[in-house]
Amino acid sequence: MRRGAATVLAAVVLTTAGTALAGCQRGLSTGAGGPVAGPSGVGCPTTLARAKVDVQQAEQATTAWSGPTSGPGAVPGKSIVYVAQTMTNPGVAGVARGVTEAATVMGWSVRVIDGQGTPAGIQAALGQAVNLGPSGIVIGGFDPGLTSQQVAQAGTAHIPLIGWHAVAAPGPSTNPPLFSNITTDVGDVARLSADWVIAESNGNAGAVVFTDDSVPFARTKSQLIKDELATCPGVRLLAYENIPIPDATSRTPQEVSALLARFQGQWTHSVAINDLYFADAAPALRAAGRPGDAAPYNIGAGDGDPSAFQRINSRQFQAATVPEPLTAQGWQIVDEFNRAFAGQPASGYVAPVHIATAANSGGATSWDPSGYREAYRTIWGR
Repeated sequence: MRRGAATVLAAVVLTTAGTALAGCQRGLSTGAGGPVAGPSGVGCPTTLARAKVDVQQAEQATTAWSGPTSGPGAVPGKSIVYVAQTMTNPGVAGVARGVTEAATVMGWSVRVIDGQGTPAGIQAALGQAVNLGPSGIVIGGFDPGLTSQQVAQAGTAHIPLIGWHAVAAPGPSTNPPLFSNITTDVGDVARLSADWVIAESNGNAGAVVFTDDSVPFARTKSQLIKDELATCPGVRLLAYENIPIPDATSRTPQEVSALLARFQGQWTHSVAINDLYFADAAPALRAAGRPGDAAPYNIGAGDGDPSAFQRINSRQFQAATVPEPLTAQGWQIVDEFNRAFAGQPASGYVAPVHIATAANSGGATSWDPSGYREAYRTIWGR
């Protein structure tokens, strides 16, 4: 393993998905190059030892199903509308595919409406979904606060809402009113992605965090990442790059070029709230002559889409991800709707966090844990 982290395999993510809020600052970059906490090079032996243990545990591929094993049988004849923040977000699109796959098993119909990544587009998409009068609606990767009027209309129409990365916490929500919100634990994702940097660098790194502060979910995650990095005095936060996800393709390359010029050899590691930032960073790193398997070593704290796995497996400008089990989460959304339709409470299931690297992915292009399809089919009688 490079950079002295011989016992640590690289990898991590969630996700995060989201959209820009009207009136938010866009593209704010901060960071004076000072340490996160304490002087550079001090290290953090106690924190480092803990981080290495946590990372090694998260890298293990779990095989046993830890989700629900009982629940209502399939309620027939239902329809679902999946309102996507933007289908260009790989996590949002991956969950939509999982919902469609599971709904087909149930015999339900699914329609996907793309919000196009703008507040107006998302509001229009959710309004259209409510007007269709489906059995249930998925809030696919955006802040329900953007669409309070349409959320209220869904409530009046008695249409249950289930979120994916809609709010920070998994499970049911009263404000906004969600039967359940499907996500891995954002605290675990943030902690493990930062721990990977600490472990992989042996407690001495110059880090950059990429985020989208216009999305409350992403802002919470990036703050937690910074907090965990700060537990190691030898890790310096060089910059905090606020690049809205819809602007990532146009903004990230120029920001990466500026960071390379600004920090040169000081920039050793990066954490992004979504893997897509590294897809957009790769051309700038390549143009600067950086090898794909050299610094900065990058980890995504969200989603784990196929392109992220491809970069990781080929060792091209991304070393690890903390992937969401996107297809499995789509199946969970369908199961949660089935519980709502049957008048039963949400399952309360939260998928465990995993770290994926070239060393443990087996060449796969997604994190697709075993057992969930069989478990849900048994529950549903399908």
